[in-house]
Amino acid sequence: MEMKKTLATVAMTLGCVAVGAYLHARYTEYTASPVSQTTTNDTLGTFSGQFSASQVAMSYAPTDFTEAAQKSVESVVHVKVLQESRQQSYGSDPFLQFFFGPRVQPQQPKGPQLTGSGSGVIISSDGYIVTNNHVVESADKLEIVLNDGRVFEGSIIGTDKTTDIALVKVEAEGLQPLPFGNSDALKVGEWVLAVGNPFNLTSTVTAGIVSAKSRNMGINQSQMSVESFIQTDAAVNPGNSGGALVNTRGELVGINTAIASTTGSYTGYSFAVPTSIVQKVAADLKEYGEVQRALLGVSITDVNSEIQKKYNLAKPEGVMVMEVNESSAAREAGIQEEDVIIAVNDKTTKTVAELQEQIAQHRPGDTVKLRIIRDGKEQTVMCTLRNVRGTTDVVKIADASNVLGGQLRPITDEEKTELRLRYGIKVEKSSGKLKEAGVRDGFIILKANRTPITTIGELEQITATATDGLFISGIYPNGKVAYYAVNIQE
Repeated sequence: MEMKKTLATVAMTLGCVAVGAYLHARYTEYTASPVSQTTTNDTLGTFSGQFSASQVAMSYAPTDFTEAAQKSVESVVHVKVLQESRQQSYGSDPFLQFFFGPRVQPQQPKGPQLTGSGSGVIISSDGYIVTNNHVVESADKLEIVLNDGRVFEGSIIGTDKTTDIALVKVEAEGLQPLPFGNSDALKVGEWVLAVGNPFNLTSTVTAGIVSAKSRNMGINQSQMSVESFIQTDAAVNPGNSGGALVNTRGELVGINTAIASTTGSYTGYSFAVPTSIVQKVAADLKEYGEVQRALLGVSITDVNSEIQKKYNLAKPEGVMVMEVNESSAAREAGIQEEDVIIAVNDKTTKTVAELQEQIAQHRPGDTVKLRIIRDGKEQTVMCTLRNVRGTTDVVKIADASNVLGGQLRPITDEEKTELRLRYGIKVEKSSGKLKEAGVRDGFIILKANRTPITTIGELEQITATATDGLFISGIYPNGKVAYYAVNIQE
């Protein structure tokens, strides 16, 4: 019995040696000369051409993320949002005091308290940092923590709700900015890294691929929002917002903004604002204090299969013009209803998101070439873009009293604390259309046409684009809530 086991073992060993010798011979034969003819293999399929063994090995080598990670972690910061403690106050309203009596305030901690956090990306050596608007919009104070542990107070240079981008500044030396990459050149399937501070875990790096481009998720509810996200499967969690999406060369290609989740944590997909938009928004905020938004002045929709059949289009692609606004850039250029826009400056626009992304890279006064289909024929139209007022001028932060009347200013930190507010514009002296609507001195405007108002520039923008009047809501210093309809027509 033992002899049989020994013979079986010897036979198995000799068999393995024979197989090994055969494989070695085949490998030696393969590496001795390059492949010069078509070869078919059940595992590899069919391939042809001149390949060396080293080239074949390199084609299967894993992607190395270490260099990109090392470059980016030093440029990504932790953004800590602090707010002053909010005291419940009835002010001097005798009605509320009569029913509820004097309010006894619980002891509140002094000074600003940490209420949230996110990430940011250093984009210049002199201290400019890009993050998300939703990260900083409720902040009374910002604390910026660098990867090396240094802590600085950040000041908000400007914010843009339409793209959810904000620009912050710190006074610091020895900063390492992250270079911008070309988000337009990203390809679906390309590797990317998400770098940020999820769950307050500093300098976290995750990897994934670009799952899709030019995604419109409908998550930005601000007026004239621009959504053309890069979709990835890199793990992004709360705290990653405002962080970097980088390519394998360590270049910034997007700002991580949102996740697709029903639980609040990562469940498969995340979304980033592409740098094609981020660069322009950051430059505008730095130079003008607000974004120079260029508009075509049209209502649009994606071309679907029904529209394709109805208008006899070759493909269900492109953006159909449903309405052309009066005194708009599109009207002046000769754009008509039912035109289908298929390209901007020779860049294909298959969807509304792609069209918005291309237009968002321009400023009022820029001329773009639109390729359209009208009555089944393709033609080119030159269009000079306009601002929200219908002109080509630069829109600077200005007093909205030019239209509304009155003297306006942002509320102070003391007023925020006393009335438990995070934002608002105070009517110091009511006059003009505000006074005609019944607005009295001291009124604090919180919303205009259902949009929260944090700056005079935002109020001016909404006023400029309103067509059916302006509906404002807010509060008086005594705690009384009020609503007004303001006629802004001449």
